[in-house]
Amino acid sequence: MDVQLWTWLLVGLSFALYFGIAIWARASSTKDFYIAGSGVSPLANGMATAADWMSAASFISMAGIISFIGYDGSVFLMGWTGGYVLLALLLAPYLRKFGKFTVPDFIGDRYYSNTARTVAIICALIVSFTYVAGQMRGVGIVFSQFLQVEITNGVIIGMIVVLVFAFLGGMKGITYTQVAQYCVLIFAFMVPAIFISIQMTGNPIPQFGMGSQLENGTYLLDKLDNLHTQLGFREYTDGSKSTWDVFAITLALMAGTSGLPHVIVRFFTVPKVRDARKSAGYALLLIAILYTTAPAVAVFARTNLIETVMDKEYSSLPSWFRNWENTGLIAWTDKNKDGKIQYSNSDAVIGKPEFTEARGASNERLVSNASDSENELYVDRDIMVLANPEIANLPNWVIALVAAGGLAAALSTAAGLLLVISTSISHDLLKKQLMPEITDKQELLAARISILLAVLVAGLFGIYPPGFVAAVVALAFGLAAASFFPAIVLGIFDKRMNKEGAVAGMVVGISTMLFYMIRFKTGFFGIDPLPPSEWWFGTSPEGFGVIAMTLNIITALVISRLTPAPPEEVQNIVEDIRIPSGAGQASEH
Repeated sequence: MDVQLWTWLLVGLSFALYFGIAIWARASSTKDFYIAGSGVSPLANGMATAADWMSAASFISMAGIISFIGYDGSVFLMGWTGGYVLLALLLAPYLRKFGKFTVPDFIGDRYYSNTARTVAIICALIVSFTYVAGQMRGVGIVFSQFLQVEITNGVIIGMIVVLVFAFLGGMKGITYTQVAQYCVLIFAFMVPAIFISIQMTGNPIPQFGMGSQLENGTYLLDKLDNLHTQLGFREYTDGSKSTWDVFAITLALMAGTSGLPHVIVRFFTVPKVRDARKSAGYALLLIAILYTTAPAVAVFARTNLIETVMDKEYSSLPSWFRNWENTGLIAWTDKNKDGKIQYSNSDAVIGKPEFTEARGASNERLVSNASDSENELYVDRDIMVLANPEIANLPNWVIALVAAGGLAAALSTAAGLLLVISTSISHDLLKKQLMPEITDKQELLAARISILLAVLVAGLFGIYPPGFVAAVVALAFGLAAASFFPAIVLGIFDKRMNKEGAVAGMVVGISTMLFYMIRFKTGFFGIDPLPPSEWWFGTSPEGFGVIAMTLNIITALVISRLTPAPPEEVQNIVEDIRIPSGAGQASEH
């Protein structure tokens, strides 16, 4: 069978599985819809958490980022996996013992203030909508390439699929669907990695294959370093970021992971407090399978890409190059008119290339905004995982499997984010503030209407991705670190923290982060973004969440000490959630 037929088959089977689970796990109450009735086992919740966390960015983009920036990409591995350690130790068990459905619910009750709840709702919506836009766009790109449909139609198909299992089952349906999606995405990521590791090094374990010797006795990483230096790049295994920026990005990603609302809500779906900690442990192990493999995939893909295209005749390139060329994720401009692809350490295209339908003298697809550099090749980092099996000439069913895995990763995270948006509106805004008298059935209806509206908005972002949102998606972790993380940690460990301090801290943190992102990443009202030489304290936008988080904490602590202490009953609650269940009885004997 050809690739497209295999893709339709595997994607169709996986979607049928998701729909079947959604029908089986229909939610009949708000508790089912919001937290799956708190009846999910730690292992199942760990798998669902892993799928919820490993979005299209993890599946598609992370190995692509590492393949292009090499050693510097380690910050993503350390930050995202380290965030789960932080989450398991600092937050998960305490939030589960507090017993609230959502992060805004925790903040509203802990800080005895609807103002605090409203600020938290706004923060949750900002983080979730900017994150979900990239997931829906990723769905459209995968459909466009592998199923040969328009990106717009691909986004619409993705919207329908997410809507079915989120609308029917809420958190209950999403949880068990995400268990299936984890199995699909991890299988789809590992199978090509194992194939290529055997093909290139003879070692079936990708993590070991990355450091193995080739047939000629050269180590694979040494070979890639040599290829890089020949092309004018720095060595792949050499870093360029400052020590401070590496620290800042890593810590921002860690704190952001611990503050993402769609991840935190997963720890309310288990029966007991101890299960929340177990879930975080399982999730960390399951995520580590993909995260420890990603550097190997990056090395394999980078090496194969360079060897396939470097100084090769365009007419002799395999069909995968032209297929991906038509998507805009790879482009060649024959500047010296020799019919060969010249690849070097300079950008072939400024920004995202714009194509015309015409072809050049060497049959290359013409690019309208090519730069004046000698480099002729533009490669979008998202191509590396998706095209890797084609570049390595793997069987068609493996290529199709990657498509099914990419869709599973994008849809699982999109569903979790959309549920956070829905819950923020139906539970935190309507039930807790505007319409406290509504019944459970009315709240469930409001939740389903909210998720329908959220899917429509997310779909529009996917079809018409605004530049601002596209730039913010990669920085959602900084937003979460700057807004939620301090409010949650101080709410658990500082009983003197009051509503005035929490609200002021969140407003200062997220406002500072948004300003910095706009000014240094996307520009401001038509003004071009400032260059890295203007970064505050030498901190990149990806790492600035640490500074915004610090400002949040300082503001919250100062304001809380200048204003009245929380009510005594709130301070008692804070004391209680830090004491493990049964500790009081044990201390009496």
